Amino acid sequence: QVHFVESGGGLVQPGGSLRLSCAGSGFSFSDAIMTWHRQAPGKAREWVATVAPGGATFYLDAVQGRFTGSRDNAKNTTYLQMNNLKPEDSAMYYCQEFGSTTWGQGTQVTVSS
Repeated sequence: QVHFVESGGGLVQPGGSLRLSCAGSGFSFSDAIMTWHRQAPGKAREWVATVAPGGATFYLDAVQGRFTGSRDNAKNTTYLQMNNLKPEDSAMYYCQEFGSTTWGQGTQVTVSS
């Protein structure tokens, strides 16, 4: 059974940083295209970043240059380093294997002074 467990969220001031982690299980993690998504209250869930099996990354324009995705296949874990956070980055963040229909519980990121 596919599972995703996100962690690392919290409350941070504008300009601050957080590192999110997502542990995946129940599938071949090293072969998986891993994606990060977020959903703010009252808004649709949106794609944020992709971390390909070989480590190539792709980002939503709004986070390009501030967020960095990575992965540790030995730990079945993908990461999202978020720097220079802005209030509009506040959302519940989720990871997912590309093509999966399963979602984890997410981790809340709140950027506020």
